Amino acid sequence: MRKSREETADTRRRIVEVASREFRTNGIQATGLADLMSEAGLSHGGFYRHFDSKDQLVAEACESGLTAIIGRLEAAANGCEDKKGFKAIVDAYVSSSHRDAPADGCPLAAMGSELARADEQTRAVASRGFAELVDVLAKRSGRRRREAARSEAVFALSAMIGAITMARITDDPDAAAAILQDVRQHLEAM
Repeated sequence: MRKSREETADTRRRIVEVASREFRTNGIQATGLADLMSEAGLSHGGFYRHFDSKDQLVAEACESGLTAIIGRLEAAANGCEDKKGFKAIVDAYVSSSHRDAPADGCPLAAMGSELARADEQTRAVASRGFAELVDVLAKRSGRRRREAARSEAVFALSAMIGAITMARITDDPDAAAAILQDVRQHLEAM
């Protein structure tokens, strides 16, 4: 029995959602297609009915994760004035809850080094996501000049991604917490 287009689209969305979480948790290379499809409740053979390659799935999973984090950060800043919105975004991103939940966090922090070596399509998705995150921060920077706001946002986002990455790598919980606190303090002082 053939699936309807709606059922096929729902299945594809489910695969992308599972892949997005798994790639952010375990990494792209360490996540096999058979495990991914099993986690989605499907057979490995069904993968190629939905995607041409793992690279295509990686790009879509990265885009899904970036869309989610952008939405959460915009929601954190919703209703806040410029600098308070900027602070709300920094606080939401540079947090122990983000550090401790890579499956639901930013793909750039969770998969950055792998994304740098990904195919052209995936790097383009990651680049657009970075630019969108920069825009989210820039419009709340409080800077009047667009160039200054963008420059500040690029610096802040790079520091935020680095802070989460290093706080996850660091094996000393106190040092990991200090990384987050130090970066938040410096960004708030800008």
